[in-house]
Amino acid sequence: MVPIQMDYIHIISNASLMVKFVLLLLLFFSVMSWSIIIIKLRYIRRAFKESDIFIDYFWKSRDLASAFTKAKQLTGSPVARIFRIGYAELRKLNTSGKPGDELVTDENSPSLHQGFSGTDNVKRSLRRAINTEMTRISQMVPFLATTGNTTPFIGLFGTVWGIMNSFHGIGQRGSASLAVVAPGISEALVATAAGLAVAIPAVIAFNHFMQKIRVIEMELHSFSADFLNILDRDILR
Repeated sequence: MVPIQMDYIHIISNASLMVKFVLLLLLFFSVMSWSIIIIKLRYIRRAFKESDIFIDYFWKSRDLASAFTKAKQLTGSPVARIFRIGYAELRKLNTSGKPGDELVTDENSPSLHQGFSGTDNVKRSLRRAINTEMTRISQMVPFLATTGNTTPFIGLFGTVWGIMNSFHGIGQRGSASLAVVAPGISEALVATAAGLAVAIPAVIAFNHFMQKIRVIEMELHSFSADFLNILDRDILR
């Protein structure tokens, strides 16, 4: 195992400046990609865990005020955050903090009309909150797609450059022996392997995160619809 590692170190240390630059660029993409993967794994795992806790508490709670108190404790839950925004908007519209307290069932009364206008305001607040959450969750994820799409070509550039060096060595020495061709081919293979090694984890992680993000988005829309239904029932009551 040690001699093989020493061979790779020897190949990289004796590579041309362009190939070294390619490998350094691939190292940058690799470090950034793995940093994003670790950050997003922890973020999304926490989002799912705390959202499940909040949704379970929300349906068991007797009033929105207690759910709001619980939501303030679960800072990593996207569902709890949009609920806090919706509840804050609701409190602005109703000084008592309880939806439907000042609303009556007379269809022509201004209170009922005001109540429906209030739910429209809450609906707009929830929509903006969902858009904000999706932007937050999706941050840095596109870099993984960029890494998966570009690093194979960056590695391919290093491959082409290594082959060009091989042909240049053949032209200078007038010989096509293995000793002349091998260094350039080795550089080319290392660059190709490095490009694939960076791209494959990035593509896998990108697809995984996008699937999780879609689940979170559906969860946010579902909770928003349920929350608005609760407000509508209180208003009609």
